[in-house]
Amino acid sequence: MKEEQIFSIKETAEQTGISEDTIRYYEKIALLPRADRKDNGHRVYRQENINTIRLIACLKKTGMPLEEIRPFLVVSADADPAEYPELVEHLRSHRENIISQIASLQQVVDFIDIKLEEGRYQRDCSDESQAGVSEKTMGELKPKPVSTVEMSYFSVSAKAGNSSSSAR
Repeated sequence: MKEEQIFSIKETAEQTGISEDTIRYYEKIALLPRADRKDNGHRVYRQENINTIRLIACLKKTGMPLEEIRPFLVVSADADPAEYPELVEHLRSHRENIISQIASLQQVVDFIDIKLEEGRYQRDCSDESQAGVSEKTMGELKPKPVSTVEMSYFSVSAKAGNSSSSAR
């Protein structure tokens, strides 16, 4: 019978990309079970712990708060999602929020690309920024039509920003 491999906290941190301090914190708030200890008191982790830490890291990258991650950790990896409809719905909702954030960030990228193409970095789309420009200068500039992305940039990103900050 093959003996189960154990890892030090340093090895676990290297394998998961999560710092030793963060791993200790996850144990402190009971997001991870308390690690077993060697006779010398050093923590030891098993592959199951490493998989759990990776799951936490993955969900954390999506912006999910730690308290919302907790219910996902009690479900085994081979569980039938139909047994946990509330978790499935929560994950679907979280996915929709991420898609909305991606769309908002794409609008930012598009806006920046337009500004870089124009070569005018210090002007924005507001009427106030053009108030100081003389009519003669305005007449020489050929205004580029404003795209729907530019039109909706501030309103959509503001909405997305508010929803993401309220989720924290």
